[in-house]
Amino acid sequence: MLACHDLRTPLATVHGFARTLIGMGEIEDPARRYLGMIDSASDQLAELIDELALAARIEAGRYDPVLTEADTLELARVAAARLGEERVGVEGEGARVSIDRDATERAVSALSRCALRHGGLERVELTVRGGELDLEPITTASAPVLLGEDLRDLGAAVAVRMLAAQGGSVAVEGETLRVTLTGP
Repeated sequence: MLACHDLRTPLATVHGFARTLIGMGEIEDPARRYLGMIDSASDQLAELIDELALAARIEAGRYDPVLTEADTLELARVAAARLGEERVGVEGEGARVSIDRDATERAVSALSRCALRHGGLERVELTVRGGELDLEPITTASAPVLLGEDLRDLGAAVAVRMLAAQGGSVAVEGETLRVTLTGP
């Protein structure tokens, strides 16, 4: 937690100055393009720091999820939108559940990204069945990474732990990753 806290200040400086310079009209390519890359990378670093901080709270037994009611179909759509509809399809029928909404959206997105990356896939599908989300297809190679057993993907490892910490579960059944969320 201390490392995450200490990393946020210099990262905020990098991010802030990148945005300031992008907003200045007199910067031309390729410098403008490089500033865009710095801005994007600083956003990614901020997300990684948030995930590390969440993992540290969970491991220390200090994760106290702020539960709010959310619709699982809408949650899946928001999570998929982070990666793009060309990469993650969403269908099904949602239900109201009580979850840590932001963390759960990030978790579902991270699991989808992990399935794509470690499965060598171009597209995955999220099927919502009430309080369950099925992610398909899952490859044999990606299954242990998605379950957080093979620690090669920080987002997936934190997602599994966060979902369990708020009463949910993640399991692989054949070529399907089943994410079960808690009800209200």
